[in-house]
Amino acid sequence: MKKWTMFLLALILVSCLSAPLTSQAEEAVKGETAYVDVSVATLWSEPDITRPVDEPSVGNPVDMWKWTENMTLDQKLWLVGNLQTQALYGQEVTILEESGDWVKVAVHGQPTPKNELGYPAWMPKVQLADENHFAALKETKSFALVTDTTAWLYDDKQRQGKFKEISFNTKLPVVAEVGEMTLVATPSDGMKWVASDSVSVYDSQQDIPDPTGQDLVETGKQFLGLPYLWAGASGFGFDCSGFTHTIYKANGITIPRDSSVQATHGTPVAKEDLQKGDLLFFAYNEGEGSVHHVGMYIGDGEMIHSPNSSSTVEIIEVFESDYYSSEFSGARRYID
Repeated sequence: MKKWTMFLLALILVSCLSAPLTSQAEEAVKGETAYVDVSVATLWSEPDITRPVDEPSVGNPVDMWKWTENMTLDQKLWLVGNLQTQALYGQEVTILEESGDWVKVAVHGQPTPKNELGYPAWMPKVQLADENHFAALKETKSFALVTDTTAWLYDDKQRQGKFKEISFNTKLPVVAEVGEMTLVATPSDGMKWVASDSVSVYDSQQDIPDPTGQDLVETGKQFLGLPYLWAGASGFGFDCSGFTHTIYKANGITIPRDSSVQATHGTPVAKEDLQKGDLLFFAYNEGEGSVHHVGMYIGDGEMIHSPNSSSTVEIIEVFESDYYSSEFSGARRYID
């Protein structure tokens, strides 16, 4: 009885805090923060350059599977250079510019030399929410971190009404935990339910346990067979550095977004001293040029990585490969 009393009080409190809700950021104001209001926002190099095949990724809601599964290889290759990164449901961004129905934003939590606020790129304005109530809950509540590759939010505790499929590493404020379900706040649609075994709940980012190398390996192995997506940083598809960035992020460690920058941080590691969880980098000109790829060492001479648009997340014997062994340019360690 006591649990339900607390639950009802939480419902009343959040209902007061959450109403009324707007569906999107009605006016983009430079320097203000907003929150991603779709399961995954895909960020572009320029505004309004999308093709008809990209339509499932640029509205609100989005259909990530429809988008990625309907593209041919050539259509996926076109994304190279035209996409920059992705941001997850509820993730905070800072508005930098506005152009018609598009805004340039900096994605918080994705370090890059390009902008001190976060990774900068363009996204449709309709995919943002400007909610002070959601922001307040993010500041004061525990958060649920999605640990499944993807997870469903539901309208009801009985899981009868599916609301939105969200990605691994999504973080949403927790309102209540009731039995096998967790009630979370959303940027513009009030409260929704998620299965408790699909998330881990923490009071703060600092409370995420320090991972071992094996923890990082097990996190990465969840995505074996997931098709590559240029600029991908979600459980719907990764590029090489989006994969390593997200593995670490979900384990409480923030590393740079791009492989070329990941290669300049952390602690250098000699090839003979590699341990599970170390990042391996590959560069043009037989390892002497600019870094173009990253994977994660998983032990016994093997690497897990998201290689290219024609492939999926895979494990290879990295130093048995003529290509990767010749391009190897060094390794970095981000855990103790």
